[in-house]
Amino acid sequence: MFLSDGGSGETELSTENANPCAWPREGYGSCPNITTLVDAIEWVEKACALGVGEILLNSMDADGTRAGYDIGMIKAVRQVANVPLIASGGAGALSDFAAALDAGADALLAASVFHFGIHRIGDVKRYLSQQGYSVRTSALT
Repeated sequence: MFLSDGGSGETELSTENANPCAWPREGYGSCPNITTLVDAIEWVEKACALGVGEILLNSMDADGTRAGYDIGMIKAVRQVANVPLIASGGAGALSDFAAALDAGADALLAASVFHFGIHRIGDVKRYLSQQGYSVRTSALT
């Protein structure tokens, strides 16, 4: 997507009561079963300062729920990220994709809605295009 010479930074954030991580204060490292307890906003700021080319932001609470992206998390990270932001976790309704873009995401990642046949990629692209968002239209199938 937005790969650059700076590479990608990825963070997975959670507000689950069963987990000691509490958004927006703390985030996970590269292994979801190893809690790093770092401040998520500080992590994004540091990653940007070190030259990361993009941030892949995954809400572990929303991931797979199809209840919508974590809009508050996207907005908070957008405030400090000066690089492209890819939002992940929670896509369900077509309107969820637009809401995440409106919150500040530059690109979107979705999986279960496609794996389980709820939406087709072309349907999402068509919807977003009809709503006035810029999408690559080379494959709208």
